[in-house]
Amino acid sequence: MTELLFQNIYFNFATLIVAFVILVKSADLFVDSAIGISNDFKIPRMFVGIVIVSFATTAPEIAVSVISALNGNSEFAMGNAVGSVIVDDGVALALAAIFAPSVILIDKSILKTTGLFLIIADIITYALAYNGVVGRAEGAILIILLGIYFAVIFLREKKRKALHLKSMTDEEPEEYETKGSLKRHIIIFMIGLTGVIISSHFIVKSAEVIALFFGIPKLIVGLTVIAIGTSLPEISTAVISARKGEGELAAGNILGADILNVLWIIGASATVNPIDVSKDKITVSTFFFNFTDILSVHFSFIWMLIIVGLTLLFMRMNYSLSKWKGIILLLVYSVYFYMNLSVFVN
Repeated sequence: MTELLFQNIYFNFATLIVAFVILVKSADLFVDSAIGISNDFKIPRMFVGIVIVSFATTAPEIAVSVISALNGNSEFAMGNAVGSVIVDDGVALALAAIFAPSVILIDKSILKTTGLFLIIADIITYALAYNGVVGRAEGAILIILLGIYFAVIFLREKKRKALHLKSMTDEEPEEYETKGSLKRHIIIFMIGLTGVIISSHFIVKSAEVIALFFGIPKLIVGLTVIAIGTSLPEISTAVISARKGEGELAAGNILGADILNVLWIIGASATVNPIDVSKDKITVSTFFFNFTDILSVHFSFIWMLIIVGLTLLFMRMNYSLSKWKGIILLLVYSVYFYMNLSVFVN
């Protein structure tokens, strides 16, 4: 019965509209509760984005990747992880910077730790996957790196709080509007997250049916609806956060999601079942150049490093993200998208 309904084009249009409304409202609740949790624990917005929000928004992708690995399809984890990083930086963060009412300020100390660790993690992961194979040992290394990263940022945050308390010697402790409401914020956080995940699923499913109904090629559907659709939780959260003037939360969410995508998704999937894409060779043909018979892993990782490197460079410049930086990131993603249209599987 459900499948028959989803074959009806009018039902899919209605589902798409309703799901988008639910997505926006759920993301709104999700962001507000994350801000409340930040106030309750007296920790920076960017830290909450990196640790709490990123874990929540990437949880569905992690679950899907690990289940795929258990079913013998661990190679999907590689494409899912790398593709998500590219979309998160080139679309989600770009749109957040463009739609933010003012320049997004970046926490200097957090960027130094997270930014450096992100680029190191990306390079190490690429090195481990260079031959197209990520075994259980390599997967374990990535998970250990993730553990080290969280240990470092938690220790830095503990040190920051200690210094903050020391500086408040003669001052009364700050009172927050959200005092005593942690339980309420956690409940709303879970409700908002659930709404974001479920509505994103229905948006992807209905949009895919609509696109195919109008004769749009499956390749284009895969590159747009599915690729961007799996990152809808990050995109919606980033844009809503930025629109509320909480750009640091958006930036933290994307940086944290980038690290989790590379270290946790690839690491956990490879540990469950080794990833082997050594036979996945492609040809890239454009107006400007041609690459023949190259491993797909090189194409995807090089683009990931370009977009992540550019994102971190922009964040480092004046420790802020402005609209023009967001526009450039979106343009770079557009070039990546165009090159994907020129890929032929060998």
